[in-house]
Amino acid sequence: MQLKYDQSGLVPAVVSDYLTGEVLMQAYMNEAAFRKTLETGEGWYFSRSRQSLWHKGEQSGNVQIVHEVLVDCDEDCVWLRVEQKGGAACHTGFRSCFYRRVLIDDAGRITAENRLGTPVIDPDVMYGSAGP
Repeated sequence: MQLKYDQSGLVPAVVSDYLTGEVLMQAYMNEAAFRKTLETGEGWYFSRSRQSLWHKGEQSGNVQIVHEVLVDCDEDCVWLRVEQKGGAACHTGFRSCFYRRVLIDDAGRITAENRLGTPVIDPDVMYGSAGP
């Protein structure tokens, strides 16, 4: 197996709950993040905004215990099935980063509504006032 990283050296990683199948987040991995994930059994990613390796939960404590790593048929996307510690995968405090449902009204206006209610964790409590 040979992952096909893009021109920036990244591959998309879809992350879901290993029991329910709920999609929790999507991130990117470089080769170092992929290897650290396999070696440690916890989720590691590459932060495009910080341009650095990122251990999920390093600030919040909401680590991801990896139960299974899958790769797609083209070897250009990774799927991690994880146990999400702390209840929140999203830096906004929601269980899933996909907490908004997209809608289109009769006039063609596109909006998004919160489908999960309130966050499970207050981001200020999770990260302090500094944020992620």
